[in-house]
Amino acid sequence: MADPRPNVLFICVSDLNHWVGYLGRNPQTRTPNIDRLASRGVWFNHSYCPAPVCNASRAALMSGLRPDTTGVYENHSDWRSVIDDDLTLTTAFRRGGYHVCGAGIIYHEIYRRQSEWDDYLADPGKDAIPGNAAAVGDIRFGPVDCGDEDMRDWRVVNYAIEQLQKTHDKPFFLGVGLYKPHLPWCVPRKYYDLHPLADIELPPYREDDLDDIPAAGVAMTKKYGDHAPMLRSGRWKEAIQGYLAAISFSDAQLGRLLDALDASGHRDNTIVCLWSDHGWHLGEKHHWRKFALWEEATRVPLIWIVPGVTPSNARCDSAVDLMCIYPTLVDLCGIAKPSHVEGPSIRSLLANPSAPWDQPAISTYLYMNHAVRTERWRYIRYADGSEELYDEVADPYEWTNLAGDPAFAPRRAELSRLLPTQDHPDIGGS
Repeated sequence: MADPRPNVLFICVSDLNHWVGYLGRNPQTRTPNIDRLASRGVWFNHSYCPAPVCNASRAALMSGLRPDTTGVYENHSDWRSVIDDDLTLTTAFRRGGYHVCGAGIIYHEIYRRQSEWDDYLADPGKDAIPGNAAAVGDIRFGPVDCGDEDMRDWRVVNYAIEQLQKTHDKPFFLGVGLYKPHLPWCVPRKYYDLHPLADIELPPYREDDLDDIPAAGVAMTKKYGDHAPMLRSGRWKEAIQGYLAAISFSDAQLGRLLDALDASGHRDNTIVCLWSDHGWHLGEKHHWRKFALWEEATRVPLIWIVPGVTPSNARCDSAVDLMCIYPTLVDLCGIAKPSHVEGPSIRSLLANPSAPWDQPAISTYLYMNHAVRTERWRYIRYADGSEELYDEVADPYEWTNLAGDPAFAPRRAELSRLLPTQDHPDIGGS
C-alpha cells in the first residue's frame, strides 16, 4: 500500500527581507509568484529569523536548537562541530521513511554535510557576473547580459523539477535553496528593466535615527563601514534597484518551480513551506546587510500550504520565528518530534490563523544579544544590559526608542521575562 503521508517542498530564499508584495512593506517590489504562493495558503505577517546571519539562522532552523543553546552565532562558526547529524530535520525525515533530496543553499554553503541527504545536487555551477558591475565596498550590483539559464538558481530549480517529475516509491522531502537575492545583485538585465532607476524611491529614513539607540546597537550598524561609502558614491538608488531586481529574478525561478509542482500531480499531497534565513537593511538606521536586531534585519517571509489543513490566502498576525518549522513539519508528517527540538509546532495556527497564541518570536545576534518580538512590540537587550523598545503599531520603522520612558517600564519588564535564559559561549571558528 502506498504511503499516504504528504510530500514536503521546503523552499529557502536567501537574504529575502519583507520586500514581498503580499506583506506590503515596499510597493516597488515585484513578486507575483511569491504572492501566488501566499494566496494558496497561510502567510505570516510577523515572522522572524532565529538569528540575522546566514549560518546561525540556518543551523538553528535545521537542528531545532537555538543559537543560545549551541553557541553558533556567526558565519564562521562550524555548526557541525556541535550539532550531530542525528539531530537534524533531514535526518528526522530520513528516519521517518522519507526520500530526502535537495539542491542549492539550505545550510550555509561552506558548512554543508552531504551525508544528511539521500541525494543532493553537488554543484549548481556559478552565476554570470559582469566585469563592470558597480561596487560600493562589498555591495556589488548590476545587470547581466545573459539568460536565466546562465544563473545557478535556474539549475537548482531544474534539479527540483526533475525530482517532481519522478515516480517515488515513498514520500519525498525536497529542499530547494535559492541563492538570490543574496549578493552580488547581478541578474539578467530584464529584471533591472522591471525597476527603472528613475522610479526608485529610498526606504523611509531619518538622519537622527541613531540618536536614541544605545552604543551597542549603534555598533551593529557599521555606519561608517557601509552606509557612509554608499552616500559618498551617490549609488544608493542603484543599490536599491539591484536588490529589487534580484528579488524579481528569484521570484521568477520560484514561478518555474510552482508551475512544475502543479503539473506533477503532487500538488494536492505536498506541503509547501517557504522561508528566508533573515532580512536585510538597505540604509534604514544607517545600516546595510543583516547583522542587527531590528525589524528590517529579522522579519522574513513565511508561507505554508498544507493540503487539507490550511485555508487559502489567510493572514496570521501571531508572532512566530523560524524555530517553528522543524516541529511543525514533523507534526504534520506523522514523525515523532525529537526531544531536543526547542520550537513549538504552529499546526493550530495553520488550521486557524486566528487561534490563540502566546509565544513570542526570538532573534539572537552574537553572544547575549536578543530581541523579543510580539504582535505589537519589539524589545531588545544587548549583552551590556542596554535596551530598546518599540511600539510596532505606532512606529513601524522603529524611530522612537521607548526603553528609557518610565511610562513603558511595566511593558519593558514584561517583555524582558521572555528573553532566553541560557547563553552558550560562542563556539568561535576561523
